[in-house]
Order: sequence, then C-alpha cells, then structure tokens
Amino acid sequence: MENTKTLAQNKKARHNYFILETIECGIELFGTEVKSIRLGKVNIADAYASVDNGEVFVKGMNISPYEQGNIFNRDPLRPKKLLLHKSEIRKLIGQVQQDGYALIPLSVYLKGSHVKLALGVCKGKKLYDKRNDLQSRDAKRSMDRAFKEHNSRY
Repeated sequence: MENTKTLAQNKKARHNYFILETIECGIELFGTEVKSIRLGKVNIADAYASVDNGEVFVKGMNISPYEQGNIFNRDPLRPKKLLLHKSEIRKLIGQVQQDGYALIPLSVYLKGSHVKLALGVCKGKKLYDKRNDLQSRDAKRSMDRAFKEHNSRY
C-alpha cells in the first residue's frame, strides 16, 4: 500500500451529513496549486461537488496562491475538475438526483506523489440526528472514562 498524508479534512461534513459512500478521485491542478497544497494551504470546509455536462467539478475549494508563483498563480476559488471514470460519474449522477443527496469533499491527501480527494455521497442530517450523535458520543466518552478509572485502581 502506498503512503498517504492527509493535507486537509472537512470535519463539518461528518457532523452535518450521513456519509453513505466515499470515492477516491484525482484533481486536475496546475503546478503552483500542487505546490501550495503540499504546503497545506488548502481549505475544503465550504466545498461541494457538482456534475456539469458529464464532468464532476469541485467548487468552493480554496487553494491559497503560492508565494513564489507570481504570474502562474490561478484563481484560488476556481472550479477544479475531478478525475473519475465514466461509469463512476454515471453512478454519481444517479445518486445525486435523489432528493437530499449531495457530493461533499471529505479530505485532500497525497497518495504517493499524486494529490487525491475523498468525495462523499452524503445525505443531510436533521437537527435531532445531530443531537443524537452528540449524546451518543458523550455517553461513549463517559463510559470510556469510567472504565479507565476502574482499571487504574486494580
């Protein structure tokens, strides 16, 4: 297995959405964008993906301009094309056409020397779903704390 290094994560996505499926895809980037991403200057918190004319684009992904890039720097918020097979794109189109489903970038990482993006097929959570998640997380945390206390005594 190749070594991977996570460069950016969308932590809000796991809170706001049920992640039904994740797909690994490449991103069509320019040289200065790759250099900036390698420095960790990428933000996917407000990003989403959409299918336009049979191609998938990620929008709202902010790649800060590279300092030594001068005239070669691109617009930080320009739509970036995702590299997927046609069969994967057709499958995504079918899933996204359902009501309440969206394509949300979950993380940007290096896989070997390539920049990859984990794209999630997500369904929005309601407020009560978010509350239930918080309650279950708190309950698990308190149980773990109690077990740790109990085991440290013996």
